[in-house]
Amino acid sequence: MSNQLRDSAAVKTLTNKLARLERPIRIMEVCGTHTMSIGRWGLRKLLPPSLQLISGPGCPVCVTPVSYFDALWQLPDVTIAVFGDLLRVPGSHGTLENARARGMDVQVVHGPEQALKLARKRATVLAAVGFETTTPGIADTIRRAAEEKLDGFHVLCGCKLVEPALCALLDGKPDIDGFLLPGHVSAITGSNAFDFLPRDYAASGVVAGFEPVDILAALVLLARMICAGEPGVRNAYPRIVTPQGNQHAQKLIRDVFVPIDTEWRGLGIIPASGLGLAPRYAHLDAARHYGLSLDPVPEPPGCRCGDVLQGRMLPHECPLFAQGCTPSSPVGPCMVSSEGSCAAWYRYERA
Repeated sequence: MSNQLRDSAAVKTLTNKLARLERPIRIMEVCGTHTMSIGRWGLRKLLPPSLQLISGPGCPVCVTPVSYFDALWQLPDVTIAVFGDLLRVPGSHGTLENARARGMDVQVVHGPEQALKLARKRATVLAAVGFETTTPGIADTIRRAAEEKLDGFHVLCGCKLVEPALCALLDGKPDIDGFLLPGHVSAITGSNAFDFLPRDYAASGVVAGFEPVDILAALVLLARMICAGEPGVRNAYPRIVTPQGNQHAQKLIRDVFVPIDTEWRGLGIIPASGLGLAPRYAHLDAARHYGLSLDPVPEPPGCRCGDVLQGRMLPHECPLFAQGCTPSSPVGPCMVSSEGSCAAWYRYERA
């Protein structure tokens, strides 16, 4: 299957179709894996000048605000369980890597269930960040902790929902003609979850996979819809994504979480865009248990991650890009995360 989806003849056929675009269009991808795949396969270089791809708020680490990382520094003497990309994101006091060097017990985990193992030995806070893709696993871990009556386990929840962020972008009337929709998120939510795009905004979107042919075929379909003036949502990833999505995972999210207003880096506070713990699990909320402050905090000086996440600026247009901000010495999260647009641009798109 992967050979077919990387076939050079198919890629050429699809790029030839895109070369015949009737007018200039701007498409935003809202998935960090798409951002990395586009860079890795050099797809941007194959596109005609009339089609511009821009990155949006598709990286969960990147949209997590400074206040979240500062809250982790407020924790008492406990174990902090984090996913790897969070370790090097700068906050006001430094990174969690710096915190570990100063003696804080920061442990990298590869899945939320590992935090349960840590909590059975010592009080542990899971730094839970992610979109709908990773949220079901976090929800299941919270449910299990409650069933075990594991008093030493708490969660600082930074989970977010994609739909409200897209609405916030569109409410700002950006220069975006359509969306390359996230395949991983859509596997959970279903493609029908994006029907609000044509219904409420007369906008178009296509759910795409991550191989070169996946992405280019989705772009062809999306470009045709845009040029024809026929807003809609299409699923170009049917081998993984269904219209209804994973309903078991959706129920798990609904059972454990409730929508809350939450802060996004660059986008501010978006109503009902985050997930807080439902009342029956509220005792596991680290912010409540430890009295943590999550008040908004200014961005690092000179960091333009917020503009990049809104599609207002390409990564290389930031004055700090590849100068004061590099993967080895990042200023903002877009240069840190494995799904960050600045990291992808630095690795694949530099001349």
